[in-house]
Amino acid sequence: MNNAPAQDPVLASYRQSIDNIDAALIHILAERFRITQAVGEHKAKNSLPPADPGREQSQIARLRRLAEESQLDPEFSEKFIRFIIDEVIRHHEQARQG
Repeated sequence: MNNAPAQDPVLASYRQSIDNIDAALIHILAERFRITQAVGEHKAKNSLPPADPGREQSQIARLRRLAEESQLDPEFSEKFIRFIIDEVIRHHEQARQG
């Protein structure tokens, strides 16, 4: 007996939209990391610290507000941006080390 559900056109449409959004997110993240890599190289050349705790806190607060306005869980948004910030700092530390 085949337990696979029949093709549901509504579900297929939702999934196509999700796939498109996921692709856009990957492209946006790739662009963001290209820019932050350039920032890391600039910081390394100018002996600037890899992390900027004040900016990080400001960004987290700003994005939490945006999340609330967008009806997105601010806890989730903070976890997401902290993950990105931690990865950016790691890249900046690597640029500083050469």
